Amino acid sequence: MALLIGLCSAALLLACCGAGGAQTKGRAMESSGEQADTAAGGTGPTAAEVIASDKTIPEKLSQLKEINGDVYAWLEIPGTDISFPVLQSAEDTAFYLGHNEDKEQDDGGSIYTEYENSKDFTDYNTVIYGRNVDSRFGRLHQYQDRDFFDEYRRLLIYLPERTLEYRIFAAYDYDDRHLLAAFDFSDTTVYSNYLEDVFAIRRIDAFIDADTEVTAQDKILTLSTGVTGQDERRYLVQAVLEEQ
Repeated sequence: MALLIGLCSAALLLACCGAGGAQTKGRAMESSGEQADTAAGGTGPTAAEVIASDKTIPEKLSQLKEINGDVYAWLEIPGTDISFPVLQSAEDTAFYLGHNEDKEQDDGGSIYTEYENSKDFTDYNTVIYGRNVDSRFGRLHQYQDRDFFDEYRRLLIYLPERTLEYRIFAAYDYDDRHLLAAFDFSDTTVYSNYLEDVFAIRRIDAFIDADTEVTAQDKILTLSTGVTGQDERRYLVQAVLEEQ
């Protein structure tokens, strides 16, 4: 009888220890899961919150790159409300036409380049796209006002390692052709002819600074957005690289 009681007590002790071990393991796994969620950034700020914060642009750019690796630059026209992070998807050229900086579906999209352009702004023409809405590149249409065009000509591109400075020299509407597919800007003759056509534009709603020299050896930015009620037209603001 004593032997039987001893065996039962041992079995009961093992069962209790087993249950306690399972509960401890479960708590450990649960704790590990909480830490994983925290490490994944579940409790961190969203890209939208970083953009709206009062941090400096370099600080915002650094933090945004941690949230979304497709963020690689920031575009700012000092003195205006044109100030946005620039993104590029390596898989879908038009992904950010319909997604915001948090990769959420958004009709306003983001400000972005296609992967035909490099991310270091060494291409002869880097084309930056944005929707024609008030919260995005709809703001470019302010350049249809001559006084605005004359006053706000300085454009900055912030990169993690340096800042590039451009001078805006043209603002006009254009057809909807894909510039990077339509023109080989690495071909000096093609690029020269293209620039000649731009500086030859003579329309009341187009502003071209003939005093700014731009040659086929220069690198330019083209900011591109839509034109309200004209699906086949694009509004372009162009700037030439001055300093880096």
